[in-house]
Amino acid sequence: MGSRSTARTERFAAAEGAPPPVSLLGRMRIGLRLAMMLACTLVCVPLHCVWRLFRLPSPWPRWCLGICARICGARVKRVGTPVKRGAFHVSNHVSWIDILAIAGASGSAFIAKAEIRDAPVIGWLATLNRTIFISRENRLHVADQIEQVRDAFADNWAVTVFPEGTTTDGVSLLPFKSPLLKVLETPPPGILVQPILLVYDTQGRDLAWIGDESGKDNVIRVLASAGSFVMRVVFLDPFDPRGFSGRKAIAAEARRRIGDAFEARMGETMPDFIGHDWWAGRTDDPARHAQPSRRGEGCSAPH
Repeated sequence: MGSRSTARTERFAAAEGAPPPVSLLGRMRIGLRLAMMLACTLVCVPLHCVWRLFRLPSPWPRWCLGICARICGARVKRVGTPVKRGAFHVSNHVSWIDILAIAGASGSAFIAKAEIRDAPVIGWLATLNRTIFISRENRLHVADQIEQVRDAFADNWAVTVFPEGTTTDGVSLLPFKSPLLKVLETPPPGILVQPILLVYDTQGRDLAWIGDESGKDNVIRVLASAGSFVMRVVFLDPFDPRGFSGRKAIAAEARRRIGDAFEARMGETMPDFIGHDWWAGRTDDPARHAQPSRRGEGCSAPH
């Protein structure tokens, strides 16, 4: 990954919308990783189609996305047991790599922001695993999006949502306020909510998609990065949404459990996200460049 100071400098530059130039070695890494992901999909997609042709449960999207996460540098450690059918997974959100890692660990389908669909390579990979893409600006289609989620439950899928609505820096949380949690106000029969905590090590957090960095630039930065990073996908105990008075209470309970789990694993409170404006440099805070070291940067790896 290079030195910590260099990685931090590159992260701030990327967050300000001015990603550093990619070295020749970085371009070679991008080419190699893209070739490896292409080879993986060329094997998995035809096999997936054969499985679908015979109406068999297909493991190939899960395997393909999990392998692609590893190709991107993620060393995913699954902690806990995912509820694989009839589960509404609620997760914190750090990067587009979250989708690859959670899919590889559980086979879950996804609800993701529309920008993911437009990301090169990654957007197409996400469609393999039945991702439901939503636009936060298109509020007129919320009802249609909720109906897509209900259809997924009717097919016994597990579905993962990122209710923060955007990515953060990996050591903090935003309020959980996704309107798609409305599908749980009259929960489909047998549906459980399972919170997921994503914990990246220091190297992984340097690759977080924050500030003014575009999806394309973040993909390039991740694929050009040397080495690997550890991320843990922690499946927490599920709970019955019928015991809560509406989506806001369900969201608050999921957020509380994720925050408590982070504190238990890392030994520090998971604070509110300082904001994309701060990371993009649209602030007069003189302590800006020192701030992350006081917010979890010292933890080189999760337990």
